Amino acid sequence: MLYKELLAELESFADDGYRDFHKRLLKNENIRVLGVRVPQLRKIAKRLVGNVDELLSFPDEYYEVTFIKLTAVSLLKWEEFIKYVSRCVPLIDNWATCDCFAPKCIEKHKEEFLPYIYTFFAEEQEFYQRFALTTLLHFYVEEKYYDKILQLITEAETDEYYYVHMAAAWLLAELIIKFYDQTVEFLKATIEASRKGLEVDKKTHNKAIQKACESFRLTAEQKTYLKGLKL
Repeated sequence: MLYKELLAELESFADDGYRDFHKRLLKNENIRVLGVRVPQLRKIAKRLVGNVDELLSFPDEYYEVTFIKLTAVSLLKWEEFIKYVSRCVPLIDNWATCDCFAPKCIEKHKEEFLPYIYTFFAEEQEFYQRFALTTLLHFYVEEKYYDKILQLITEAETDEYYYVHMAAAWLLAELIIKFYDQTVEFLKATIEASRKGLEVDKKTHNKAIQKACESFRLTAEQKTYLKGLKL
């Protein structure tokens, strides 16, 4: 498939109203959006999964084209996926593309993918770090990785990057929900550090508590207690 053919197909599914709505959600005026809904994009990506090299050669002038590229790569088996992931992460320039790039093959190769997560995180760029954190959220929230996850949350560039802050809060909220007692101890330690005048990430701390309290998986009593831990 030539790029102009893909573009023509996308334009045939474009919806101006959805384009305007989605562009507002992306909050990035530099991103060009055609207005094609996600289910249709996924259908196209699934059909083109055998043409990843050609897809990756296409220009990234539209949100939908990049979305299809990353979705197609995410559908590959592990042995193929790992060849392309380092070419894909630099293409991410918004939260929606980042959060939808969750290759299922990582589920069975967590240990092998951890070094990639650390490498992307170390780039200290907004969507590199968000991808690292959302990948942890999608696949790694279990006891075995608990300490590693907390370490990256505390090291994340949450002051400088809004979308890193939100991902870190989302991930910390999931830890609160799944590992309530031990994560409450972490929150209390943060409060104690703040009382001693040490610099702590108050906004991520509070946002995580807010997001955890929005979950139906905690009891009313747990939510009341958590709200008392806000800084």
